[in-house]
Amino acid sequence: MMLVDIFQETYSALTVNKVRTSLTMLGVVIGIGSVIAMVSIGEGSQETIQANIQSIGSNLVIIQPGAPRGVGQQVSAGRGNAQTLLLSDANAIQSTVSSINAVAPELSKRFQITAKGHNTNTTVLGTVAAYPTVRNISMDEGTFLSDGNVKSMSKVAVLGPTARDDLFGVGATNALGGVIRISGQEFKVIGITTLKGGSGFSNQDDMVFIPISTMQRYLTGTDYVTTISVQAQDQTSMASVQDQINTLLLQRHKISNVAQADFSIMNQEDIIATATSVTNTFTLLLGAIAGISLLVGGIGIMNMMLTTVTERTREIGLRKAIGAQKNDITLQFLMESIVLTALGGILGILFGWIVSMLVSKFGGIATTISFMTIVLAVGVSATIGIVFGYYPATRAAKLNPIEALRYE
Repeated sequence: MMLVDIFQETYSALTVNKVRTSLTMLGVVIGIGSVIAMVSIGEGSQETIQANIQSIGSNLVIIQPGAPRGVGQQVSAGRGNAQTLLLSDANAIQSTVSSINAVAPELSKRFQITAKGHNTNTTVLGTVAAYPTVRNISMDEGTFLSDGNVKSMSKVAVLGPTARDDLFGVGATNALGGVIRISGQEFKVIGITTLKGGSGFSNQDDMVFIPISTMQRYLTGTDYVTTISVQAQDQTSMASVQDQINTLLLQRHKISNVAQADFSIMNQEDIIATATSVTNTFTLLLGAIAGISLLVGGIGIMNMMLTTVTERTREIGLRKAIGAQKNDITLQFLMESIVLTALGGILGILFGWIVSMLVSKFGGIATTISFMTIVLAVGVSATIGIVFGYYPATRAAKLNPIEALRYE
């Protein structure tokens, strides 16, 4: 049988009952589209999380108080509950550890803040002049905290753009030089940071930065810190820096057993690796859920093809009676199944792309459609056509021509 003849027969067979063909194809369209949309959401979320982690700084080593725990446990346990890190630990790291660019101790706590009739409840972060270097902060207006501000315990503040909008109004131009009140204490605004984007309790846009000495003296009355952030000189030196810090703090805290450490150290690569592992699992789960609908679509194709074989039994008998071989019959029905899934796959890719764009635009969730996702969708579509079309095709080819001609 010529290839042109096969395509002509396929076209005729699929257009005889357009409604049934369209409904069968719809299952494949929804399945392929769902897989592409779900995987794109998962991959987009992974890229967003990695970008957010990278945005907090480069070549970071982060020291937190309390016994070492996994990243997820630290999040659930709450940051800064333990009080085992001191400002002197940060100073010792700065003066002792090699291959580092800067050290920024942090003390954070949420406060109710007021200014000119406005108020907000947000994070106040006490830190030092090196914080912008360590955490990739840039200034939109004014200046950041200086070493002099820290030494003199100045009552000055730098606002994130979200905190500025909450306290002085959206896009306010009078925030610089203004006065805010934190726990009854007045602070003069000396700078506004550049918008970085983000959400949650660690959103740098929704923070108020003040000197750490001022924070400890006037707001918390303590000498501990909640985090010490260290910027290594480069990525290759991060492991060495981490080991040096671990040894130094064990000595300073008089701890001989590493398992009893009262602090935890993570580097940026550890955080990214953990986050990537979580998002990969999330993407796989979404893809598996969407794959169920694809399986249902494949079963729908098999059901349609089996019905078609039954309806065209006499036609099959006639073809075999005039010389058609088993391979011809098999190829004809298999081609119908493949064409059905191929068209469904193309429409499914378009459907998935549209859904991904709509989710990104109206749902606020980043989506990324990779070339490999499309290749996977096309491959799965072709496989479904072959796998679910093979049985009906072979069943048609095995029909006895005499019994087929007698079929009513």
